[in-house]
Amino acid sequence: MLNKRACTQHRYEVTAQDLPLSCPLPGFRLWDAHPRVYLPIEATGHEVCPYCGAEYVLADFQAAQE
Repeated sequence: MLNKRACTQHRYEVTAQDLPLSCPLPGFRLWDAHPRVYLPIEATGHEVCPYCGAEYVLADFQAAQE
């Protein structure tokens, strides 16, 4: 993902290894994206970025609860 344009997809699947979750994701270039915002996905397994509307789904949500 390094140097990949940020905020181009509408849905991203992430894992517990990606936490803490931020949008844009680490490794995405920031110069043409919105400010980085951290999203509290741990509680629900699903979050939507308030800036770009990207949807994030925690693939291993049950594993993260244990």
